[in-house]
Amino acid sequence: GGLILFAIFSLVMDVFKIGYYSSFYSCLSAIKIIYPIVQAIFVVVQTYFLWVSAKDCIHVHLNVTRCGLMLTLTTNLAVWMSAVTDESVHKAHSKLKKNMTEEIFRWLLKVGMRSSSVEECNCNSQICQIFKNGYFWLYPFNIEYSLFASAMVYVMWKNVGRFIDHHSHHIQCLKFRLFRRTFFVGIMLGLIILVSGLGVLILYEVQVNSSTESSKKSQALTMYYVFNIVCLSLMSLVCIGGSVIYRFDKRDMDRHKNPTRTLDVALLMGAALGQYAISYYSIVAIVASVPRDTISALNLTYALLMIAQHTFQNIFIIEGLHRQPP
Repeated sequence: GGLILFAIFSLVMDVFKIGYYSSFYSCLSAIKIIYPIVQAIFVVVQTYFLWVSAKDCIHVHLNVTRCGLMLTLTTNLAVWMSAVTDESVHKAHSKLKKNMTEEIFRWLLKVGMRSSSVEECNCNSQICQIFKNGYFWLYPFNIEYSLFASAMVYVMWKNVGRFIDHHSHHIQCLKFRLFRRTFFVGIMLGLIILVSGLGVLILYEVQVNSSTESSKKSQALTMYYVFNIVCLSLMSLVCIGGSVIYRFDKRDMDRHKNPTRTLDVALLMGAALGQYAISYYSIVAIVASVPRDTISALNLTYALLMIAQHTFQNIFIIEGLHRQPP
């Protein structure tokens, strides 16, 4: 279901890109228009393939199957890198257009254009601007689709030729009851945190971007850091409490091979490395900077809590993934 959702938005993005590049096809290479068309075909074919065959465990033509799945995996990663690069270039052009004169910006855009007349490649019409802004805002969905599909293809690749141990196979029927035990309390607290976080983020963006007074910007930063510090502290305590509860639960640990769980753990740890790096560089920058004010202290506390929260959360999730059903 998640794959189809991201695939639909990816197809909409491809339609917007085709419309945008078609607006000035006379001065662009034909590959610019052909690429989103081929990508749309690839998204449709791959989504259908994963929807039909995601649960298959192949035991014939093993080498050919592994080769095809690995080719699909690398193609998804290539599409992902292309989307990230294209989005970064788009942001860089937006920055250049704000900070440079119109003549210099037009000269820079001339690089890669086939025609010497840059005027023909300007996106001046309203429909062209809609296509341009539309496909730019849909890039995150295309990036998520590529990563989503890569993870599913990797699990299929690991399952080629695999025999499942039926003795260790457990079937658990999950029944969700809204008012049972503390489910309702957890949902309400989560919604409160979510709504509060959106409100704080909107206030922060408005005050930082629109206000010219340094005092208001400082107040916005203080509000932002205090809210995040409180949330991270609560999340760390909850994860520690969950790990403690695991110690009193007498369920056995599941040590059997499970490609999906292995991928989940690898992606979880890999995704945390980025936040660890950001927090580490923030700590180094804060310690090396002078003078040290209240904002710096809050930023340092925020970075340290971010490392602690990700560590405790990953431990809690990984322990939960390895536990047997009741």
